[in-house]
Amino acid sequence: MSVIIPAYRAAESIAATLDSVLAQTFQDFEIIVVNDGSPDSEELEKALEPYRDRIIYVRQENQGPGGARNTGIRMARGAYVAPLDSDDMWDPEHLAAQVAVLEADPSIDMVYADARIIGDVPEAGRTVMEFCPSVGEVTFERLVTRECTVHICVSVCRREALVRAGLFDPAFRGTEDIDMWMRIARLGGRIVYQRRVLGCYRRHAGSLSSDRVSMVEGFLAVLAKAARDPGLTAAQRDAVERQVAVEQSKLELHKGRNAFLAGDAAAAVSHLRRANAQHKSLKLAAVLMLLRVAPGLLRALYQWRDRHVYKLKTQS
Repeated sequence: MSVIIPAYRAAESIAATLDSVLAQTFQDFEIIVVNDGSPDSEELEKALEPYRDRIIYVRQENQGPGGARNTGIRMARGAYVAPLDSDDMWDPEHLAAQVAVLEADPSIDMVYADARIIGDVPEAGRTVMEFCPSVGEVTFERLVTRECTVHICVSVCRREALVRAGLFDPAFRGTEDIDMWMRIARLGGRIVYQRRVLGCYRRHAGSLSSDRVSMVEGFLAVLAKAARDPGLTAAQRDAVERQVAVEQSKLELHKGRNAFLAGDAAAAVSHLRRANAQHKSLKLAAVLMLLRVAPGLLRALYQWRDRHVYKLKTQS
């Protein structure tokens, strides 16, 4: 087993992450920490000093998370690869539970689980699968439509499956994992999941994963790459094309929301009109009407929802 941890601005969090790895009930692993050109390298190396006899440490010029993961995969000696971001953590049973699935069925190429959300965000305390549930068998089409969402911090993969798929694409930052899982599935690889909560996923209010516009744009780039794959079946190509339309509508919605919050009602109306042209919605039509005739009322309703409705959801 090879645990691979890309590290970028990770000095404050890396110790807790490594402690969670070293606390695993399954102990047959190596740990590879890849310093991906981090600007806090001096502080990072001080934080790593107590762990240097337990880790393989390598520095490289910044290549993004995909490039850092690839460096670790190329160095890995284990048959299994367990990716872990430098501010996430595992429950003690994570590796044992995931390896048991892979050992029980050699046809499985990757297994993932659920994770608790931690950090300075309203959804802290809930789990990833509450927001992104996985339904049915994991297929290329279900990964495209997000009916199945793999969370990388609680996944374990056969190294050969990652190599066969061509490793992570460093051109993507934040969506490199989605691209990888789609390629594994497209090549006939088998991905499964268990609903056990086996780790903690840290979200930050200003992180890439909290920037909805960037995430949708990143996913659209992944879909554009998939659409260029000559090996897609007709059904797979149709799934990609339909999801592109869905994501473009989402993108207009998020841009409209951002424009509205920035006080630019005209831009908000423009984005929301484009979103509604793709996917007709009575709710969106009502929002557009309020934007035109009573933007102040809409803002008050939006702020009330954020203060009360979302708060109740996250406490339930």
